[in-house]
Amino acid sequence: MFDSLSGKLEGVFKKLTGKGRLSPADLEEAFSAIRRALLEADVNLAVTEDFCSALKKKCEGKDVVKGLNPGQTVIKYVNDELIKLLGEKNEPLNLKNAPPVIIMLVGLQGSGKTTSAGKLAKLLRDEFKRTPLLVPADVYRPAAIEQLKVLGAQLNIPVFDSQTTDKPVDIAKRAEQFAKNKGYDTLILDTAGRLQIDTQLMQELVEIVEAVCPHEILHVVDAMTGQEAVRVSKGFHDQLDVDGFILTKLDGDARGGAALSIRAVTGRPIKFVGVGEKLEALDLFHPERMASRILGMGDVLSLIEKASKQITLEDSKKLEKKLLNDDFTLEDFKEQLQSIKKMGSIGSLVKMIPGVNQAMKGFDEGAAEEQLKHTEAIISSMTKAERADVEILNGSRRKRIAKGSGTTVEAVNQLVLQFSQMRKMMKMMKKMGPGALRGMSGMMKPGAKFP
Repeated sequence: MFDSLSGKLEGVFKKLTGKGRLSPADLEEAFSAIRRALLEADVNLAVTEDFCSALKKKCEGKDVVKGLNPGQTVIKYVNDELIKLLGEKNEPLNLKNAPPVIIMLVGLQGSGKTTSAGKLAKLLRDEFKRTPLLVPADVYRPAAIEQLKVLGAQLNIPVFDSQTTDKPVDIAKRAEQFAKNKGYDTLILDTAGRLQIDTQLMQELVEIVEAVCPHEILHVVDAMTGQEAVRVSKGFHDQLDVDGFILTKLDGDARGGAALSIRAVTGRPIKFVGVGEKLEALDLFHPERMASRILGMGDVLSLIEKASKQITLEDSKKLEKKLLNDDFTLEDFKEQLQSIKKMGSIGSLVKMIPGVNQAMKGFDEGAAEEQLKHTEAIISSMTKAERADVEILNGSRRKRIAKGSGTTVEAVNQLVLQFSQMRKMMKMMKKMGPGALRGMSGMMKPGAKFP
């Protein structure tokens, strides 16, 4: 989402870091370029002016930070101001209340409330060890209740039984009592939205708030709507006093101004961000990590967290042993691919690597995802014996695998060749000692070219 802004800021910083000293004219030119970059990224005008004013104050008359050159000092100050703008630290949910803790999701139609409700329930169950109950209270949108029930079934999370003939306030009150009786400690209320804010919508939401007193009111915002999202957020906050935001579609190609403006305009934090369509694609929002990504410095902490959820220490040691014993097969390779897929899209993972913005120019994420699917399909079309020993793959077997995977014999040949070359490389590294192979664990990449 922040690719354009990141690119423009990197251009500004490149000019600054190439100079031994910065004149007032250099700084003024940099401030103007930063201001333009923020405005072009759809950041609110008042927020942009405040940001640049604070940055100027910080830079003017300040000494160079120890260990940094003048340009790097400016970058540090920009990073500090971005973190402050985004909220300084992660704001956790208010879960320290007598159960059931009620979390109410509000927002416009199409912002992703229902999907976010499912993602949030999964996150609370898996990461916070909560026992959530999903409550569909949108009785107006066709199939809204059914959609939440389908999500609940996919996640194996219970969904309160409500009907389109029920009143939303009554649904909320009955669900609260049901949760108390059945021992659910968290109730996630999916409310109705409209195409725009209107009196009827707000009155209904106010009545629900008065009836069940939710501990958290989270406004679900579509980040793709830009400055409109900021206006809508302020409208909801003025009426409902929201506790925070879930920003959806952060993996999209919008300019990102909403993420940089919402907190400054409303005074309320972004608590979660949706980073993909998968039900596990909801992350806690960390301002310092987001600032780092915007400035092209990557987000190594989030990458490590994602990896640690999919690859345990035991798995890593097991893989290292296979590599050391020259016992790594296509079955193991397939497991590595599946772990990578669970971590998120290739594009979102690559962007977490520091300094990758420039290298990513021209990177075709869609093609990379397609390549990963084809690779997994080819391996899945092999027998157990074929995955264990690629040497037995003769012409007829390769034709069968190509047909079964919906690919071509050439694609099968390429995968086998690359895997064989990788095995040869691992044998060479084995001769260099176990330390050389350690870096291979968890780093098998689909479609990689090996010497």
